[in-house]
Amino acid sequence: MSMQFLKALLERAVKTFCQVFAAAVTAGGTGILEVGWKQSLSVAGLATLLSVLTSIGSARLAGDPDSPSLVAGDK
Repeated sequence: MSMQFLKALLERAVKTFCQVFAAAVTAGGTGILEVGWKQSLSVAGLATLLSVLTSIGSARLAGDPDSPSLVAGDK
C-alpha cells in the first residue's frame, strides 16, 4: 500500500466517523432514537473500522494501487 492509498483511506475513515457520529447524535436529539454519546461513539467507531476494512479489501480488487476505491480513476 502506497502513502497515497493510506492518505485516501484515512480521509474516508475520518469522513465516515464524522457522518455516522453526527447522524447518531442528531437522531438521539430528535427523539427518533434514544442514543447517548457512548453509543454514538461506538457506532461511529464500528462504521469507521468497516470503512477501513472495505478500503483494504478494495485495494486487492481495484486497478489503481494508490486508491481505496473500486472505481478505476483516470490518470
